[in-house]
Amino acid sequence: METIQQIKSVSGKNFPEKKIRAVSVVATIWSNNAVNKDGETVSYKTISFERTYKDKNNEWQTTNSLRMNDLPKANLVLTKAYEYLALSDNIVEEEV
Repeated sequence: METIQQIKSVSGKNFPEKKIRAVSVVATIWSNNAVNKDGETVSYKTISFERTYKDKNNEWQTTNSLRMNDLPKANLVLTKAYEYLALSDNIVEEEV
């Protein structure tokens, strides 16, 4: 089975490394590359965050705004994202 990095290098697209969902609240972990001040390529992770909902036309939409009842779910998915990153074997110190 191909890894996300292998697929990314062939397709040129950046695919999520992991998605963590609690009902309508989602944290997505992305693996990125950049060139640091010394000209070296470094890898780093970013986390995007969104809430999904259905609009008045019953179509799925996303937002970064949260309601009060979303806060416990947001706390949970962000904690799980941190656990995933902190416990992974390939922690990289970011210096971009």
